[in-house]
Amino acid sequence: MSPKPLPDVVLRAATPQDSSVCGQICFDAFSSINSTHGFPCDFPSPEAAMGLLSMLFSSPGFYSVVAESGGRIVGSNCLDERSVVKGIGPITIATDAQNCGLGRRLMEAVMDRARDGGAAGVRLVQTAFHNRSLSLYASLGFVVREPLACMQGRTTQPGMPGCEARPAQPGDIDACNALSHRVHGFVRGAELAQAIQNGTARVVERAGRITGYATDLAFFGHATAETNTDLQSLIASVESFGGPGILVPSRNASLFSWCLANGLRVVQPMTLMTVGLYNEPAGAWFPSVLY
Repeated sequence: MSPKPLPDVVLRAATPQDSSVCGQICFDAFSSINSTHGFPCDFPSPEAAMGLLSMLFSSPGFYSVVAESGGRIVGSNCLDERSVVKGIGPITIATDAQNCGLGRRLMEAVMDRARDGGAAGVRLVQTAFHNRSLSLYASLGFVVREPLACMQGRTTQPGMPGCEARPAQPGDIDACNALSHRVHGFVRGAELAQAIQNGTARVVERAGRITGYATDLAFFGHATAETNTDLQSLIASVESFGGPGILVPSRNASLFSWCLANGLRVVQPMTLMTVGLYNEPAGAWFPSVLY
């Protein structure tokens, strides 16, 4: 018998004051599903999830929504609006409120927002072992585009011959945007500018020009490069990756094999899914957990 719908569900815009409750829900939800399948939680503690949602709920580049039932917050979802292509996540629902149709409502809320705002496309990264979320997203029109391997560790190779990785500067943005447009068909300059301001962005230069960039070598960072060699230079330029790791497209056999041969390990499998605009990337890349 199917679970009964939750009573009196109301969706409203999230506020920073919601982040403590929503962060605990987020941590509990990821901890529960990941441990059930034998994987580590994406967040090391409830406080880490609270900190992330506090940032997202207060950022002008994100639209965030919470769901209440009977006056109690039971879930939340976020939409990254910093580019013409929008990214969804994290979506989380209280463990005692799951399988009642709330996930669909939270997804529809941000997808409606994206459509009304003229988004060229919407993307998300799904936890591959979570069958229910895969089924939900597919039923909402999302198409599987890329299997991903979340990888963590420190490369044994310190760099790549002919490549120089360095911190990104504001003057690099135009070249990085041009590279993103060549590889993906759109730019993510707002994210890059914020990452440069935060001190996490890096670029790689080869033959005197920028041939790759990363907003961060981390779970919430994305990277775009002309070749695998450029991307490998970025990967090898840091001591470790933030959060669970970077999301390596496992169909890129050469890059994936290089990562494995250089000491990186697979933490968990994930899946990039999209609605709307999607061009097969014309270069080397990896997405953030948002897309």
